[in-house]
Amino acid sequence: MDRLEDEKQLLQQLLSLIASHFGDRCEVVLHDLTNEYNHTIIDIRNGHITGRKIGGCGSNLGLEVLSGNMKDGDRFNYVTTTLDGKILRSSSIYIKNDAGVVIGSLCINLDITESIQFEGFLRKYNHFETTQKEFFAHDINNLLEFLIQQACRLIGKAPREMNKDERLAFLAQLDSKGAFQIAKSSVRICKELGISKFTLYNDLDSIRSQSKKENGHHQKKSAAGDAEDTAQSSVTEDDPSLEE
Repeated sequence: MDRLEDEKQLLQQLLSLIASHFGDRCEVVLHDLTNEYNHTIIDIRNGHITGRKIGGCGSNLGLEVLSGNMKDGDRFNYVTTTLDGKILRSSSIYIKNDAGVVIGSLCINLDITESIQFEGFLRKYNHFETTQKEFFAHDINNLLEFLIQQACRLIGKAPREMNKDERLAFLAQLDSKGAFQIAKSSVRICKELGISKFTLYNDLDSIRSQSKKENGHHQKKSAAGDAEDTAQSSVTEDDPSLEE
């Protein structure tokens, strides 16, 4: 091929194919780069996207290719913005003659403005703070099994291989997850650990007492901190030199 005119029918069919497939939000442009650069557009579909028409000029990218400053001008899926604010996803290929000289280009500009806006809406609509693992059990026994396996993974041992400290940590995990709210869960857990109900209840009493002490200590520490902050605030108000 020496000129675009030699394959005009094929190129026009190609433009029609792309424009028909993607609809009126897709501009397809054929440039003859052997023409004066002010009049390179020889065919265009859906020109309302960029406001151009047949007889219009090429873009800055075409100039870079023609100047020889760009070795391979083909570009795919890059984003551009029109003067009136449309966001376009674009691709361009350059057509060469039999001698390897660039003689034309085929460009696709897909208007994705509304889909970008919709994407923003979906991000807000689907916004979440953290991912929480939730197990949807078929029955209550299935749920208890899940909690036991979860606690086993945390400790890293099978229940009957655990020492006392590990057993207490195992039970504390189950208690924190509400396992003992399940009817007859203690029977199953005692069996897993190989302990009596008496041992289980003593362990739970110890765990819960320790938890209350820690919570009480934390609350006292927090209250003391608040009082200290209040006192510091009072001193700062009285003596501005202590302000940062």
